Amino acid sequence: MALQQVVEQTVAGLGYDLIEIERSAGGLLRVTIDLPWKGPSSEAAVAGVPEPYLTVEDCEKVTRQLQFTLEVDGAEYKRLEVSSPGIDRPLRGEQDFERFVGEVIDVTLKAPMGAAAGGQVSASRKKFRGTLERADGGGWQIVWSDAPETKPGHKVSKKRAPAPLHALGFTLDELREARLAPLVDFKGRRPRTQEGSLDKAPEGLTDIGGTEVSD
Repeated sequence: MALQQVVEQTVAGLGYDLIEIERSAGGLLRVTIDLPWKGPSSEAAVAGVPEPYLTVEDCEKVTRQLQFTLEVDGAEYKRLEVSSPGIDRPLRGEQDFERFVGEVIDVTLKAPMGAAAGGQVSASRKKFRGTLERADGGGWQIVWSDAPETKPGHKVSKKRAPAPLHALGFTLDELREARLAPLVDFKGRRPRTQEGSLDKAPEGLTDIGGTEVSD
């Protein structure tokens, strides 16, 4: 059985989602997992309860089971690392896009689609960053503005015209890669409660990476 299939079946059997598998130099096998998303209609979401976080104990549980399963399967690796997604979590499949509506994401297209953004970008451009939204009529789009960032302490003149918004529509088949934009919020991670909405994080909580366990 292929390594991807073995890992995916093991992780799913324990009640987690497999996000990514990577092989690194030195025989490191890195497995990224997450808790399944219950969706905006789940009882917890309707009640306004924040999504739970993946814990060290979750990663330890998956690590122990994977060590056993990979040994039985005869998989070749020297070190196993199981972790939660970092701030640049990959988006794979329709459910991930549903889950992260309203978030800023980075997308890389398989082929340039400058004309689809109203002809306002280079025709050869493949990489874009914007807020993920549902597109009218189905599908997905990201929306962004090319307005320069305002420096801390500087006020924006009321006379300055707002920069126009650009939108890029796409299907998942047209994407080479999509990830959450690695933007660090020093005010802390804000748990999602309902689709596209965020709540303030508990005081003192800052998430700039993932939970990680190595064997």
